[in-house]
Amino acid sequence: MSKKNTFNILTYNIHKGFSSTGIRYVLHQIKESIDHLNPHILFLQEIQGEHVKRAKKHKNWVKEHQAEFLANGVWEHFVYGKNAIYDHGHHGNAILSKFPFIIWENIDVSFHKKASRSLLHGVIHIPGQPEIHVVCVHLGLFTIERDKQLATLCDRIQSHVPEYAPLIIAGDFNDWTQRAERYMESHLCLQEAFKVLTGKHARSFPIWRPTLQVDRVYFRGVDVVGCDRLHQMPWSKLSDHAPLHVEFALSASRA
Repeated sequence: MSKKNTFNILTYNIHKGFSSTGIRYVLHQIKESIDHLNPHILFLQEIQGEHVKRAKKHKNWVKEHQAEFLANGVWEHFVYGKNAIYDHGHHGNAILSKFPFIIWENIDVSFHKKASRSLLHGVIHIPGQPEIHVVCVHLGLFTIERDKQLATLCDRIQSHVPEYAPLIIAGDFNDWTQRAERYMESHLCLQEAFKVLTGKHARSFPIWRPTLQVDRVYFRGVDVVGCDRLHQMPWSKLSDHAPLHVEFALSASRA
């Protein structure tokens, strides 16, 4: 942590390590780009835990878990939650952190088996600072499932996160209609980082022509300092989503 008690986070749907077209395997380039930013905490969606068929097809396929590969050498602490399991592998959400996890849990919010989803909730300890609750989300494509998942998320926060505790919820909300605002702002008293600074959500998908505002970073108990949508090179040649890079400061009353 800096003298000003600032820290930065990145939320990124990495498309299982493939380019926006799904043809090129670009996980090594993704790691290089993320390492260069060097955020304190990463919220990652579509992390490939295992894929037997792709491992045979791509010569440079990493042998370890994608979360472990991305964390290697930079983020000592990481957790992974499966939200899709199939015959040849699985994928899900991951949180990588330079600070240790006190506890973490993966909450199943699947609407049906063919579209498995989960919420990855962790509590991170920053020495000399309040514990920070972090939740990595990747919600469903259909309104009815997202509403149920958002309701479950609200219940989880209200039952497991103290009102005074710093909280960051980040990920791919698949919420181009902005229905999530009712849950995040009204029920949980959260603000969205890019919207606070610019008046609107970031257009983050698809990367070649960002039009949909699906990737978000909601927060409370911290102050947003800056938020960038990373949609130019090298990011434009990587995943089909643009990541969001956010700098936070612990609120003055908590620092």
